[in-house]
Amino acid sequence: MPLVNAKEMLTKAKAGHYAVGQFNINNLEWTKAILLTAQELKSPVILGVSEGAGKYMCGYKTVVGMVTAMIEELNITVPVALHLDHGSYEGAKKCIEAGFSSIMFDGSHYPIEENFAKTKELVETCNKLGLSIEAEVGSIGGEEDGVVGMGECADPEECKMIADLGVTMLAAGIGNIHGVYPENWPGLSFETLDAIQAKTGDMPLVLHGGTGIPDDMIKKAIALGVSKINVNTECQLVFAEATRKYIEEGKDKQGKGFDPRKLLAPGTEAIKAKVKEKMEIFGSVGKA
Repeated sequence: MPLVNAKEMLTKAKAGHYAVGQFNINNLEWTKAILLTAQELKSPVILGVSEGAGKYMCGYKTVVGMVTAMIEELNITVPVALHLDHGSYEGAKKCIEAGFSSIMFDGSHYPIEENFAKTKELVETCNKLGLSIEAEVGSIGGEEDGVVGMGECADPEECKMIADLGVTMLAAGIGNIHGVYPENWPGLSFETLDAIQAKTGDMPLVLHGGTGIPDDMIKKAIALGVSKINVNTECQLVFAEATRKYIEEGKDKQGKGFDPRKLLAPGTEAIKAKVKEKMEIFGSVGKA
């Protein structure tokens, strides 16, 4: 099955009160683990690629080639969207050229007028090419130079401005952050989410920073209009933990345990288990 844009899967998710997971990929193992799990659970899935990961994987054309070939070789029949995560204006254009089926333009750090203008231009391009596009209002917090910033809450009026441009989905800051949540994190602002939902209607909303948000908060966010949830750090953590255990137990020194295909296998299985757990929480199992 060829790559699809995310519009249909997210429209169905919004109407059905569940969410589709975006799981970021970093290499072949990540991609294979996520695709096989989505196929096993009959769940639609979005493969997220940050600009840094795209560079690490030798460029966006390489990523497109790997993902499309893997879908064919593994006989993946569930809907798969390949999505640029937190893309710059220039990065979004490069991914469009490379063959991504979906992009995110993160203009949240610009003044709202500039975010509006750049998003509008990219919406027009994506509409012509049949791609889905995600925009962001209100920056998502995270760690920078060792300082953890709390997530910013978006202005519902600004969310409506961007939503009215015709974007496919909208990421709105509701106190969420990327990476591991600090102990003093106050939680998601459901009041903000409810106000944004009221202004944007049927627009699928996106929750970034899905790692570490309690399951009950995830389910409440879905009930209030979140249709796409991003997961990255959690997969990285379980991959690292499983790999560390394999080495600490000396398995890399047994026979050909040093072979990367064996060395990376426990981490890959850990990613599969984590993706399955998240898809079950999000409610996307059996929705392909």
